[in-house]
Amino acid sequence: MSWMSGVTCRVREWQAERARWKADMERFKTEQRAARKSGGRMPENPGPPPTGFALLPWLLMGMGAFSNIFQGKTPNPWIGGVGLLAFNSLYIYVTFRAFVKEKRESRSTRVALAVMGLLTCGLAIGYGGSWLYFFPLLGLATGAVLRGPWLGQIGLGVTALAAVVSFFRAGWDAVNVAYGTFLSTMVTAAILSLSEAVRELRAAREELARRAVEKERLRFSRDLHDLLGHTLSVIVVKSEAARRLAHRDLDAALVQVTDIESVGRQALTEIREAVTGYREGSLATELDRARSALSAAGVEPLVRQSGTPLVPQTEALLGWVVREAVTNVVRHSGATRCDITVDGTPERVSLTVTDNGPGASIPDPASAPAPAFTAAGSAPPSGPAPAPAPGTGGTGLKGLTERLATAGGSLSAGPTAGGGFRVRAELPVDSGDLAEATDLRRTPGFPGTRAGRVARLT
Repeated sequence: MSWMSGVTCRVREWQAERARWKADMERFKTEQRAARKSGGRMPENPGPPPTGFALLPWLLMGMGAFSNIFQGKTPNPWIGGVGLLAFNSLYIYVTFRAFVKEKRESRSTRVALAVMGLLTCGLAIGYGGSWLYFFPLLGLATGAVLRGPWLGQIGLGVTALAAVVSFFRAGWDAVNVAYGTFLSTMVTAAILSLSEAVRELRAAREELARRAVEKERLRFSRDLHDLLGHTLSVIVVKSEAARRLAHRDLDAALVQVTDIESVGRQALTEIREAVTGYREGSLATELDRARSALSAAGVEPLVRQSGTPLVPQTEALLGWVVREAVTNVVRHSGATRCDITVDGTPERVSLTVTDNGPGASIPDPASAPAPAFTAAGSAPPSGPAPAPAPGTGGTGLKGLTERLATAGGSLSAGPTAGGGFRVRAELPVDSGDLAEATDLRRTPGFPGTRAGRVARLT
């Protein structure tokens, strides 16, 4: 009963494939109607599923042989009937396996095709006439199975075999049989190869689009982490300072509250720009914000910048590094001084953020609460530093490392010899990968942007 189970499984597979095709066609018709109403781009027709059913109608070429057996014109009709049944069975077996690459290249399929060729020769030599038209069917099965570099040689061999056997049985009518055999072999192979290539290209396009979406999600998660981590840290520090100053110096507390309002409004603007995909970073802006945040946290900022002007993409990446490093200094270092140095050469630019805090490492901004401060401009409370984090930190620094690596740069972070912590980033001044590292959104075809973004991402 194993063969019955195999047949049942195959029928179920055909039914499932047909059900999927019907669902695809319904979706195609719905999208087609919507595109006609809106005047948009017409969807692609999914077409019928690639199965051996498309090659079954060609078995009608053997109706002449079946008619001869039925009318008693074939000597030894039982032998002819068994041969016809065996040929049809082998043809169905080979053609249905031809649409699955693994099955098509298996040894059992090649053996079945060889047996089919021997059976065709035997029936054609024994009976001639209508039985010679089994050669074009043999060529069709050969073209469906053999689509590699050996197709031309094997196709010519099958054609020559058909010509020799047909000439032996039917004289010069062998030209028609040979021509039909060669044509069926090559045309079948060409059509099926083209169809398979189209399906593979469509699947590759869908996979690339899926990867582009995943890449965009990763980009947005990094942006959102960097935006909110920095902004909320500044708001917490300034709120702490305002609370401490409220009962002693109301004017100073109002200054801190005004800064909180400004930071909040700026954060809303940046989040809207990040969502719409048009956020541009500025190194000068980030350095100004770093001075303000460090001063409010009681950390003395020292900023030095030298070198040639930088392209916007390089400034954007360095701005992310400043934002993340300063956020970690404010929240975790317990430092009283922070040095930010930007040094550029015609080929490369480096950014170094160094603090003198007692912490041995900088954890991720989301992994620990913000430190409390007694007043604006006062030193943070003393106490043990946060536990060292392995590697280069948490989500923020890991995300920055990936960004800079994409642009051909590098990021290193770790404790210094004399105490404190240092974050150092290096980037090429100008690189073709900088645009992708800073902004993976401005590419055609991606949803949520003016021109779309999938094409360049993929």
